Amino acid sequence: MQEALIAGSADLFRHVTADKAEFYRAIMAVFAAAKRQYRLQLRPEEVLAEGDWPGAPPAREEVAAALVRLSEWGNLESQPDMARKQTLADFYRAHSIYRLSRGGEAAEAGLETFASSLRHRAELQTVALEDIDSRLQALRQLLDSAPSSEQIDVAKAHQILRDLVRVFEDMTSNAQAFMAKVARGLELRQADATDLVAYKRELIDYLERFMSDLIRRSDTIAALLHVLSARIDEVLHPVAQREARDAAPGDAEGRAGEAGRRLDAWRERWKGLCGWFLSSGNEPPQAELLRARARAAIPQLLGAIAAVNERRSGRSDRSADFRVLAQWFAACGSDDDAHRLARVAFALHPARHFSLDLAEDEVSANTSWLDAPALTINPRLREYGEAAPRGPLARIRDRSRDRELMARQLAEESRQVEAARQRLATGRPTRLSELGELDPHAFGLFLDLLGEALAAQDDPEQPVERQTGDGLLFVRMEPLAADSCARILTRAGVFSGRDHLLTIRPTRGAA
Repeated sequence: MQEALIAGSADLFRHVTADKAEFYRAIMAVFAAAKRQYRLQLRPEEVLAEGDWPGAPPAREEVAAALVRLSEWGNLESQPDMARKQTLADFYRAHSIYRLSRGGEAAEAGLETFASSLRHRAELQTVALEDIDSRLQALRQLLDSAPSSEQIDVAKAHQILRDLVRVFEDMTSNAQAFMAKVARGLELRQADATDLVAYKRELIDYLERFMSDLIRRSDTIAALLHVLSARIDEVLHPVAQREARDAAPGDAEGRAGEAGRRLDAWRERWKGLCGWFLSSGNEPPQAELLRARARAAIPQLLGAIAAVNERRSGRSDRSADFRVLAQWFAACGSDDDAHRLARVAFALHPARHFSLDLAEDEVSANTSWLDAPALTINPRLREYGEAAPRGPLARIRDRSRDRELMARQLAEESRQVEAARQRLATGRPTRLSELGELDPHAFGLFLDLLGEALAAQDDPEQPVERQTGDGLLFVRMEPLAADSCARILTRAGVFSGRDHLLTIRPTRGAA
């Protein structure tokens, strides 16, 4: 039974590999469009008029023959067109009307899914993170507003959970597909340096936006999941029972356990959602792994650019060197020239006699080892491989004080960087000329922020707004008059340039 079904299903796809595959696909496209328009059946002349043919429109007889062939393969079903039998001659003339068969509908659905999967461009969905946050907030409000678990609005909770699962599954599948295609996209673009540079800028900006949004929202989502996990069974139990009421009729035992199976399925989905944003044991959350994978794509991209630059600079590899050497050998005028080239290329020089006494006359390289004077070797060198005995091993140094000093220095440096961030990230517009004197840490942070902002500025006369790469600060710079000047005093000297109105503030959700 199953083998016969498989054999019949194979005929449904014969039109894809036939000689006139494009012609058959154009006919099936007409029937697929008719189904979407709720038209049940078509005549050959209607197919001829509505088809998007690859080239000149075919003859009616050719379309009719193709419809018959598609009916034989099982894609279409035909029946006599009795509405056109008006005379006795029409009765003896074959007129058929066609519609999609059940197998033809399934084949069209499979081909459409296949084509859409190839056209689909995976993406890192920052909007999905916002949707997940909003759905979790709504679920928490629903639980908090209910006086008891029996009074929860089950229909509304079911809708929230279905939306949450749909958004989460879509985000995870897209993220997995996107990261899998990043490396392939880089490999395909290595051939065109111009295309690669443009792709580099787009990819880095894209990853920075996603990572900054992921950093901001992951903590909020994790906190909501932690709070909701303690009460989630109050929602999952009634939702599973609500789904079980719509189960198809079957045996009594199967219907009795349907609610339990639905509850296990919802618990598994919730566990997967928590595993994305909450760590379980020693395993980091999947969101952290995605963030690390996205960050690793940037060095991979830079490596691809370096490879392109290396090819453009004309550097050769070992295989290219051997090809050039082969050309040199082919250009040699005699065997003696080829032997001399081989000795130079592969360092095939005569062996030099080893001597320890520099005062003695060096033995010529042409002297045979049998004719050369004997060399005295120290017995220890022969026995141990070294002439002088080894001394005692050095004592292991205690590095505890060095580690404590390094820890204090790192803590002090972190404190100074945080103080510099609090001084600059006030959220108020400030002129550069009003910053006054900056300590080394504040000045270093200022230079980093200034560099990121200017790198994103297309026109020096226009304001620029940018979020830092770590997603913690938001920077806005507005140029002032062209003849204005700002001077910032530092220990290393005076930093001067055109005055700007600078606004630095922490992003929402940044610690």
